[in-house]
Parts: sequence; structure tokens; C-alpha cells
Amino acid sequence: MDKTTKYPKHMWATLTWPEIEERLKIVDTAILPCGAIEQHGPHLPLDVDFFDADYMAKKVAEACNDPKPFVLPTIPYGVSYHHSDFKGTIAVTNNALSALIYDIGMSLAHNGIKKIVILNGHGDNVPTLTYAAQMINRDAKIFVCVETGETSDVDLYNLIDTHNDIHAGEIETSTTLAIRPELVDMEKAVDDTLDLDNEYLDYTSDRGVSWYVHTERLTASGVMGNARKATAEKGHQMWDIMIRKMADFVETIKNTPSDKLYQNRY
Repeated sequence: MDKTTKYPKHMWATLTWPEIEERLKIVDTAILPCGAIEQHGPHLPLDVDFFDADYMAKKVAEACNDPKPFVLPTIPYGVSYHHSDFKGTIAVTNNALSALIYDIGMSLAHNGIKKIVILNGHGDNVPTLTYAAQMINRDAKIFVCVETGETSDVDLYNLIDTHNDIHAGEIETSTTLAIRPELVDMEKAVDDTLDLDNEYLDYTSDRGVSWYVHTERLTASGVMGNARKATAEKGHQMWDIMIRKMADFVETIKNTPSDKLYQNRY
């Protein structure tokens, strides 16, 4: 069996150093997936954010034209302290995660990568990953961005009925049903939709502010949304949208020369 049949030539970890050296002559873009291992209600596995980020990165790269962007090994742990009242959650500190991402980014820059797309599968990683991205940009002077669903969230919310579908609800249960149905126990799925009577604290409000809370203060099940409304059909639609939209984005980054990514307004 040809090596590239099982191990595509854009997967960083399974290449040799001479293969990396050659491919760096034609590819300057890398996708770094980041996830989390944390509770996802009584009906979903702990690895949803890790698995989805890993799956998404690989599918996005596959959907890109040749030469495809590099895909780095997925970071499994995230900033999940707010879920720590639920067993199984493994959390790392903001400092630990940001230091790790910074070191990886600087090492990628040293190798010759000019553009890093951090694909974030866990919403509460955002402040930490954004900080790390800023520090990499400051010190390595390369393009770094963090994508946490911005390229497709607006489309996904048009597919669901649940307001404030934040965690382990209609969206995440649907996407898991679509690709790993054997790990979903719909008999244990619950409706724990949040009713936040404050538009500024509403997670899906255009006027909502960023705020932080321990999950157990909002929900006894760990679910924030309505998992009972999930279907595999919705999940397949969601994956199609997410992969297509993000692949379009990565293509624009990959195909734009570094000096053209920035607008000089003078």
C-alpha cells in the first residue's frame, strides 16, 4: 500500500523531515486544531470538542485544492474549569494552554510556516487562543487567526429551533449523531434550554457581552440547549456547511501572498 493512501502528505506528524522540507517549498499554511475533554451532558462522550476539531481539520484540508494546507496534531485539552463539577472533565489553565500554543506557533514559524489557522473546537478556549495568536504574531510576524465557527455559525443557527443552544444541545448532538451515532444515547438526552432574561447576557444576542460562569450554576445536566431536537439529518447538513465554509476561508488564506493579506490604507 502506498504510504499516502493511508497517511496523506499534508498530515504533519506522519511525514519525514525531508518530506516536510520539500513540502514547505510549496505550502506555507498550517491548521492547528484545538479541543477539550469535558462533560457533554449524560448522552454525549467527553471527547466531542477534541474529536470534532480533529475531524474538521482533516475534512477541511481534504476539501482544499492542492497543495493542501498542513494539518497539525490536535491539542486534546482546553480551558474547561467551568465544567469541573461534572466528573470526567480535564481542564488546563489559560497560562498552560497559551504557552503551549505560543511555543507550537513559534516552532512552526521557525520551520517556515507563514500562516497559521487555529481551528478551535471549544468556545471557552477563545480568549486564551486569541492571546497566544497575538503573541505569535508579535514575535514571529506571521499571519495567525482563530476560527471558532465564525465562518458557519450564522448558517447553523438557521437550521435549529433552540435559542441559546450553547453546549451539548441541538447542534452538538446532531453533529455527533451524524458521524458517531453509536456514542449518542438519545434516551438520556434532555431539554435544558437556558432562559436568560437579559439580552446582554444572552449567548445568542447581537448585544450579548462575554461573561463566564460555572456550568453547574446554569444546568444540573451539563446541557445548555435542547438535545432532544437533534437529528442525524441536521448533523449531516451542519458538517457540510462547516467544512465547506471553512475550506473556502482557508483557501483564501492559502492562496493569498502574505504581503497581500494586509491592507495598507495610505
